[in-house]
Formats: sequence, C-alpha cells, structure tokens
Amino acid sequence: MKLIENEKYLEDVKYVAELPLPWEKLEGKTLVLSGATGLVGSFLIDVLGYRNENNSANVKVVALGRSKERIYKRFGLSGDNALFTAIEQDVNDDLNPELKAIRADYVLHLASNTHPLQYSTDPIGTVITNIIGLKNMLDYAADSEAERFLFASSVEVYGENRGDTEYFAEDYLGYIDCNTVRAGYPESKRAGEALCQAYKSQKNLDVVIPRLSRTYGPSMLKSDTKAISQFIKKGVDGEDIVLKSEGTQLYSYSYVSDAVSGLLYCLFLGESGGAYNIADPGSDITLRDMAALIADYAGKKVVFEIPDATEAAGYSKATKAILDSAKLKSLGWSAKYDMRAGLTRTIDVLKNLD
Repeated sequence: MKLIENEKYLEDVKYVAELPLPWEKLEGKTLVLSGATGLVGSFLIDVLGYRNENNSANVKVVALGRSKERIYKRFGLSGDNALFTAIEQDVNDDLNPELKAIRADYVLHLASNTHPLQYSTDPIGTVITNIIGLKNMLDYAADSEAERFLFASSVEVYGENRGDTEYFAEDYLGYIDCNTVRAGYPESKRAGEALCQAYKSQKNLDVVIPRLSRTYGPSMLKSDTKAISQFIKKGVDGEDIVLKSEGTQLYSYSYVSDAVSGLLYCLFLGESGGAYNIADPGSDITLRDMAALIADYAGKKVVFEIPDATEAAGYSKATKAILDSAKLKSLGWSAKYDMRAGLTRTIDVLKNLD
C-alpha cells in the first residue's frame, strides 16, 4: 500500500484540508514549494491536492526537488498536469529557466538538511541551503512580486536553555557555540531569519517564519537519522528501541499534520515579519520516555548503545528545548495529537506501507 492510499494518513490530510482557514486566498493562485518530497512539504502538497480534488480550489502547485522522478513517485504521478508541476531544482544552484518562467503568488522554502547524519557528513550543504538556497528563493519571490514568502525555521534557533526560562518564547535566544560543525544548522537558520527580515525591509517582501519543533510522522524519509525517526523505524520493524544517550533530553515535538496546520495558520494569518513557534505541551517528552512509549507499543524493550563518532558529531547539544506556542494559538491554532497518539498513529501507518 502507498502512503496516499492509507486510510489513517488520508484522515490526517482531510483533517488539515478542512480546517476553518481562509483557503480562498489560494484559489486560482500559484504556490511554489521547495523540499517537495520532505516530511513537511510532501504532506502539505497532499493537503493542497485534496483541496483541488474535493473543493475545486484550483491551486497550482509547483514542486521543487533534486529529482523529478522522486517527486512523481512520491505523489503517484507519471508527469505534470494542469495543477501540478515538478521542477528539478537544487535551490543552491542558479534557478532553472523553467522555474524562472513561472510567476509565483506564494513561495515556501521548506528545503533543508534536517537530521544529524546530514549535519555531520554534509555541513556545507546544511549551511548554504539555509542561506544561499534561501537567498535564491527570496530573490525569486521578490521578482515574482509574491503575496507572501514563508521560511520554515526551527526550534534550534534558540540554542541551549540558559536556565532562565521553562519555555522558549519567540523573543528568547539561548547559547550556541558557533565554532563547531554542529552549529551550522542552528546558526544558518538564525542567519536565514535575518535575511528574510532584510528582504522585508529592503524589497518590501511579505515574509512569515514558522519555527517548527522536532517533527515526525508517516511522511518521514527513510534516510532520516533523528532519534525519534530511528525509534519509530525500530517500532515498525518490531525490534528493540536503541537509545544512544541517557535520554534525559527534554524536547517539544509535533506530529506532521499538526506541524502543517501550524504552518498554514502562519501562512494565512501570521503577521508580516512574525515568527511563530509550532508546538504543544501534549508533545513535550524526554527521549527516554519516548523510547519507552514506543517500546511498550511494539512489545519490545529499550536498549542502550554508545554512538560512533560520526553520529555523535551530529547530535544537538541542547538538553532542554521546549516551546511556548501561545503566539500561534492566538491565531486559532491547536494541536490534534499528543505524543502517544501521534507516535502510535505513525507506526500503524508505516506498518501497512509497501
């Protein structure tokens, strides 16, 4: 069974697609999205596809990725159609003439290295996608005179908790040792946010910045090396859950449908130039408790293993990173799934895929 054929996954897509949002803003518009086959981007495209099919939304989606073949395969297509165009584009390179010929109404930059193995083995690509790739997309949006640009940022911009707060609000900044390889991801996300503000000021580009908490769900890539993704894979395969630390790290997480609904609230209702945390207290959990939850559901146990040097180099140094989402909730957003419900749902869906 393919993901888009799975009943529970389709329920999630339908739920987000039918949220009480001003969807009319997208009707008849062109939306260009980088990171089309990623965890968040692919789910969002499925939501827009649902609205096109069931609500006559007439949204033209332009999906950017490094491989057209992978894009078509992910969405079960053999080629482009009237409302879907795949364009082969590494956002760090000069823009494809095919893309430059399209005028976008909305541009969403979701492409990014987002897991530890990438941080340690491709640190250059990690940094430049959040700066050079972002600049290319900002220039494209400005040239298109787009109505809004969205930059998907991250909880990691907050760095390490200095011990002076329980939750990170949008104006908080913790500590990051910038003179490390691992700093490339959070520091480039910080620089990316500043670059968005520069384009807002200098080119009058309307920008909005959702800050995603650690996101998971059935649309995750098989190559994802985040701890939660590795735990989920073990649970799906019926294997013991491998924990490569004491597991005391306390983080905020979001199930993918809640992350995408938060992103849409930002896109439709967020203040120009504003940053918004996407998280919910029902999904704040330590790695140890998360591992135990998955092990219990899979009927397995948690085992401890020392990470190798390459793995360890990509791990976050933050031991506590939980988000205050009051600002986003003031727009009307709320999460549907807590941690237990999201994890078990993810495992149930993935167990039934080809």
